[in-house]
Amino acid sequence: IEAGQDVIFTCRTGMRTGANCARLAAAVDGPAYVLQGGVDAWAAAGLPVVEDRKAPLEMIRQVQIVAGLLVLTGVVLGFTVAPAFFGLSAFVGAGLTFAGATGFCGMAKVLALAPWNRRAA
Repeated sequence: IEAGQDVIFTCRTGMRTGANCARLAAAVDGPAYVLQGGVDAWAAAGLPVVEDRKAPLEMIRQVQIVAGLLVLTGVVLGFTVAPAFFGLSAFVGAGLTFAGATGFCGMAKVLALAPWNRRAA
């Protein structure tokens, strides 16, 4: 992004960008805006939306998929292999509770490092 160029931050509903607008605006050198209502509101207004089918899934969906698989794995292994595997499900549940209470999601930080979430150079 060139210095002084307008930047518009978006997310699906506008909730995440709205909640983080001050931090996002501080990251750019120039005017910054948040799309009120997000891409959902833009599409509902009948405005054109172009979807990048090569883009990775939204981070929250990736976290939901991985957390769900880990909990399911812990339960299945807990019943079939050893009860200690229920601890995996408890660990994931504690992590999700911590993420909800603090706004910091360690799983999202780890998933952000995955090759499919890195921008091509």
